[in-house]
Amino acid sequence: MKIDGPFYAQLGQAAAEAKRLAAIGYDGIYTLEGSWDPFYPLVVAAEHAPGLDLATGIAVAFPRNPMHLAYQAWDLHAFSGGHFMLGLGSQVKAHIEKRFGVDFDPPASRMREYILALKAIFDCWHNGAEMNFQGRFYRHTLMTPMFNPGPNPHGIPPILLGALGPRMTEVAGEVADGLIVHPFNSMPFLEQQAVPAVERGLATAGRAREDFTLQINAIVITGETDEAMRAAEEAVKGLLGFYASTPAYRPPMEAVGFGDLQPELNRLSKEGAWAELGRHIDEKFLDAFTTRGEPATIAARLREKYGHHADRLAIYAPYDAPDDMWRGIISELKGLQQPRGVE
Repeated sequence: MKIDGPFYAQLGQAAAEAKRLAAIGYDGIYTLEGSWDPFYPLVVAAEHAPGLDLATGIAVAFPRNPMHLAYQAWDLHAFSGGHFMLGLGSQVKAHIEKRFGVDFDPPASRMREYILALKAIFDCWHNGAEMNFQGRFYRHTLMTPMFNPGPNPHGIPPILLGALGPRMTEVAGEVADGLIVHPFNSMPFLEQQAVPAVERGLATAGRAREDFTLQINAIVITGETDEAMRAAEEAVKGLLGFYASTPAYRPPMEAVGFGDLQPELNRLSKEGAWAELGRHIDEKFLDAFTTRGEPATIAARLREKYGHHADRLAIYAPYDAPDDMWRGIISELKGLQQPRGVE
């Protein structure tokens, strides 16, 4: 199991931040598509922290043409020495249609075709296959020598899909190289819905679990003092309240008996009462959606909770904490590791 850390740096801070995360002991880093581009900081990270695995976690797919993303992924994979993973996601309907102004429906079918288009482009470049992809949503039928980068010296970059709903998760198992499990997850949801959906997708494609990467995002609450722990909890409550206000994120809540809370939080979000959302997150909700405790306990708890499923474990901790604390947690977590599935 590899350990990934969040890479929130803008371009000006990307070099120093990549070096810092590598020194802490992370195996890889992942960017979020928020208020800046998720690709540019990874170029800087590849140069200043060689050997780190790099991923977009996620880049929003539908507003970008598959050919655009193919070139970006190809270049980053080559420049990083084969350490890049293209993490894609659909985003939610409101953002796709209202913020980006493009079509969303039907998302699962569209994403399946999107990934197949990317793979067809990669096959053309790397293996010399004819560029002749013709689908319902995307069409790529021309590739002249001037625009063909040729084989990648480090092979074809893997494609990971961020998914939450059962159909999109099945798509990941069928056509992607891995699944990015959203940070807003609960164990009943993971074990009873997400993993079985992946297995259905793998079975449809006749693929083996060993050929698939499961990256699980884990929200962690910890701190070296009572004050630090309280600050971490407050930060995470706000985050969870924001996630829980989104209708598409209701399934993990229903899996642990909090489905009825979602409409109320959605109402508050529409009223602009963002500060109120976190106040609805109680102790039981925190226990269901996070791993929390003193730093000395976190590694064992994460390993016990996710070690049986995760090929990569992505730490998500949206608050300030000392590097030495995380260095110790990650070092201990790696020391506890066994091969996946071995008890």
